[in-house]
This record gives sequence, structure tokens and C-alpha cells, in this order.
Amino acid sequence: MVSCLPRQPAKMLWYDRPRYVFLEFCVEDSTDVKVDIEDQRVVFSCKNADGVEMYNEINLYARVNSKDSQQKRSDRSITCFIRKWKEKVAWPRLTKENIKPVWLFVDFDNWRDWEGDEEVEMAMAEQYAELLQKVTVKGTPPAMDDLDDDI
Repeated sequence: MVSCLPRQPAKMLWYDRPRYVFLEFCVEDSTDVKVDIEDQRVVFSCKNADGVEMYNEINLYARVNSKDSQQKRSDRSITCFIRKWKEKVAWPRLTKENIKPVWLFVDFDNWRDWEGDEEVEMAMAEQYAELLQKVTVKGTPPAMDDLDDDI
């Protein structure tokens, strides 16, 4: 039987991290899920709970390591963990073209500006080291002659 329902793109959220780009295809109760992660693009297809075929094709901003990328399906969505070829390089956008498809959204709940995090982490480590130094400075021990011997 040939489906007479047209295929449509799934709503997709994305966010960037130093080593990975995360994609979330928002399709509840999906079936027949296929995710093809290539070095320069991702092709996604599935059927939703109503039997409508969902299809997205994304030409990626930069090259990825398709062999070290994976996906996970849940009842509400399909999440892809895509390993960047060049780590610690921020992606200003997901797509190669400087055009945002209407079905593509930034996942602001998970988005974090991680560029410059190394400097912040170094400053926090230095603060922690100073704090430890203050705590571990040994002075003369307190006199304990006022304690009761009954304990």
C-alpha cells in the first residue's frame, strides 16, 4: 500500500558543545526510525503516531566523525550525539548554508556559551587553590585545657 500522506519535516532542536553537536528530532511515538549520520550531513526519517512520514536532511556546518556519533530514541524524541571532527571549535549555526529552515530551532534550555570556559575554569581552580591554602595554613593549635575530662 502506497501512503498518500505527504512527508513533512520534524521539528528539530540543536545545541553546541566543545566535542559534540546535539540534535533532537521532536516526534512522539515514532516508528521506523532511520538516522544516517554522514561526514557532512544527517538524514532523518520516521513515522509519527498518526503514520505521517517525517523527513529531515541537514547539510552540516562542518565535518563530523560519523563513526563516533550515535542516536537514542525515546517516546517523545530522537536525540543524536554527533561528534565534531574539530573539537573545541564553536559552530555559529548547524547548517552549511547561512539559511535557517523553519523547522530548525536552537535548544536554549541546553545552550551554553562554552567558548572561554577554559579561562573561567582556570580562575575557579585558582580561587579554590587559594581557599585550600587558607584552610590548610597551620598555626598553633588551640588550647584544650578548658574541656571536661568527663566525656
